[in-house]
Amino acid sequence: MPSSVVANMDYDEEKSTLRITYTSGAAYNYIGVPADVFDEMKAATSKGTFLNYRIKGKYRYKRIRQA
Repeated sequence: MPSSVVANMDYDEEKSTLRITYTSGAAYNYIGVPADVFDEMKAATSKGTFLNYRIKGKYRYKRIRQA
């Protein structure tokens, strides 16, 4: 999963929460993300592009860690 934007991503199916850790070190929880959207992101060629078009601005988020 090499990405210039996304260092790591984890999904909590029970809470429908997607945690993204950016290459900058910042980490965010995106809330209410369906499991199928996470599956699509795992399969996406560009994690950063997918994040920008399918996650950001569509789901609430909470910053977990600053860069």
